[in-house]
This record gives sequence, structure tokens and C-alpha cells, in this order.
Amino acid sequence: MSLLSDFIERHSAVVDRELDRLLKARAEEPARLRSAMRYSVLAGGKRLRPVLVFAAAEACGCPPGRVAGAAAALEMIHAYSLIHDDLPAMDDDDLRRGKPTNHKVFGEAMAILAGDGLLTYAFEVLSANAASRGLDGRSTCELIRSVSEAAGARGMVGGQAADIESEGLLSKRRPRRELSATLRYIHLHKTGSLITGSLAAGAILAKASRARRTALESYGRALGLAFQVADDILDVVGDKEKLGKKGSDRDNEKLTYVSLYGLEAARREARKLVAEAHRCLRPFGSGARVLHELADYVIERDH
Repeated sequence: MSLLSDFIERHSAVVDRELDRLLKARAEEPARLRSAMRYSVLAGGKRLRPVLVFAAAEACGCPPGRVAGAAAALEMIHAYSLIHDDLPAMDDDDLRRGKPTNHKVFGEAMAILAGDGLLTYAFEVLSANAASRGLDGRSTCELIRSVSEAAGARGMVGGQAADIESEGLLSKRRPRRELSATLRYIHLHKTGSLITGSLAAGAILAKASRARRTALESYGRALGLAFQVADDILDVVGDKEKLGKKGSDRDNEKLTYVSLYGLEAARREARKLVAEAHRCLRPFGSGARVLHELADYVIERDH
């Protein structure tokens, strides 16, 4: 087993146990709402964002137990975004990770509320994690600010909005430079922001220096772009069964690296971004081996 595979397996198990514990049924909450929240967040997946929280903390010399709650919180935010992304008003997907999407099982209204519940609960968990680990008030506020910005209108939600507005742009024959800038904005924010926020959370909880946090955030931006370019490629050439969903980007006439530049150019761009991610890790020396392997993984994966 490779270093990365072992790291992902061990830390995914930790975050799965933490998510299961945090999402146990509570008497004061409607049972169907809690079931809908659990359905999506415990449905498996790559667990990339929580793994990044653990990997950033490790690179900064912090034990994994210190960041387990934050790792679970970042996965809750990611799960909320997927629930809403799959809705008929957005991507209108029926499958996610090989299973019916949340709204197909619980209905659209409950799916929306499940996403809302996961997003808000994530910040309750983040603040509790910071308090239990003795993080000072200023650092706790910085943790909450960093993650909320990554998840909000200046981050993931803003990227999703731009993605929706970009549908059909290719057929309108806009200048290539304008389309390229729009595409980069979408990918940096829709996917890259929460990846960067996950790394920042690990660094803040590890009480890392500003220089180390900046290096991790730069790595996160390159990694996030590479991840989304790879997703664009997989939407065209990937195995539907392995992806666990249908390729909907072409159906919705979405702006992607493949639709704008072509398949081979998209592959070259992904490799270029991974090389940039590796360069960002130089300040960590051998302490960032997992992050180096993660950078390679995002463009080598088949789902």
C-alpha cells in the first residue's frame, strides 16, 4: 500500500467515525431531517477535503486528533454543496456516488433543508473543535472566517453561481480571453475555495506560521484547479459506473476546460497545475510527502 493510500484509508476511517458520532439522532431534531443529512454525508466518497485538513496539520507538525472535528466539518460543507448541486434547479442529477441523489430519496424540500442543516452544523462543530483544543479567540475567529469565506459568496457559492450563468456561453461566441477568465474564476471558486479552506483550517489548528499557511493556500489553489480540470476530463472520458453519476456538463452546455480548449490541452493544463502545486510545497521539505502524492493523485484518478 502506498503512503497516500494508507493515509487516506486511516484518516477516512477517523472522519467517518467522527461524522457518525456527530450525526447521531437527537430528540430535538426531526428524524427525517437527520436521516437526510446522514444519507449524503455518510455515503462514502473520496473524503478529499477532510484528508487535506489532516495532511496540512501533519505538514505543520500537528497530531491528527487535534483536527478531527474540523475535518468532519469540512466534509459536511462539501456534502451540503453536493445535495444542492444535484437539485433539479441546478444540475438535476439522479445519481451521486452510485446511489440515488438526496432529493430522489427524501424529496426536494427535505434535501434543501438537509443541506442547510449540514452547512450550519459544520460551523457549530468547527467552533467546538477549536474550543476543545485550546485555540485562542483570535485564531478561532480566523478559522471561522477562513472557512466561511471559502464556502460562501466569495468562494464556493460564488463559483457555483458563475457556473450556472456560464451555461450557453460557448454558443454565444464570446472572446476566448473572456471565456478563459470566466472558466478560471468558476474553477478557482466552485472547487478550489473549499480545498484551500480545508488546508487553511488544518494550518490554523496546527498554529502554523503565516508563511506556511500562505504556502498551503497557494498549493490549494493549484490543486483545486487541477482537480476540476481532471473532473472536466473525466466527464468526457470517465466510466459512468466508476464516477457514480452521469456526465451532465455536456448536456447542460457548461463551460469546461475540455469544451473550451479540447481534451489534450486540458490534460496538459492539469499536468502544469500539478507541477505548480509541487513547487508550493518546497518550504515543507520531506514533511509534505502526502500532499505531494495527493497532487499527483488528482490527475491520475479514474473517478
